[in-house]
Amino acid sequence: MAKQHQYALTTTWTGNKGEGTSTYRSYERSHTISVGNKPDLLGSSDPSFRGDKTKYNPEELLVASLSSCHMLSYLHLCAVAGVVVIEYIDNATGVMTETPDGGGHFTEVTLYPTIIVAEESMIAKANELHHQANKLCFIANSCNFPVHHQPTCNAIDTVKSDLRI
Repeated sequence: MAKQHQYALTTTWTGNKGEGTSTYRSYERSHTISVGNKPDLLGSSDPSFRGDKTKYNPEELLVASLSSCHMLSYLHLCAVAGVVVIEYIDNATGVMTETPDGGGHFTEVTLYPTIIVAEESMIAKANELHHQANKLCFIANSCNFPVHHQPTCNAIDTVKSDLRI
């Protein structure tokens, strides 16, 4: 039997300005996401939909979930394969298209991980492991749109020598 994992959280709307949802402009899209004893996430809708730009929106959190899931799968594979990752930064992007009925959907997400490994001899294997990490990523496997990868990998000694120039 397949292992199952359960996840629970609480989303609480905090945007009632005293009139509830009596009109489209009468309420804020603010909400709080709480998970156990972890710090709360303050959320809102995208500013394009009257949201607060200082808070996380669901679209950003979806892209963040894909980025962090890929990273965690990738780091696991690197550890198993003997590829020593020193640094990992991803500047991920996502494209969401609105539909005429007021809905929308993501059409793609692209991950741009920049990785630094311990030795130049590890670069080829480090690049190769992104494909397998994508296959293992729980979140990517749950999406109905493509998740692309544009990795860049360098070795720490190459980066250090570039800094001395």
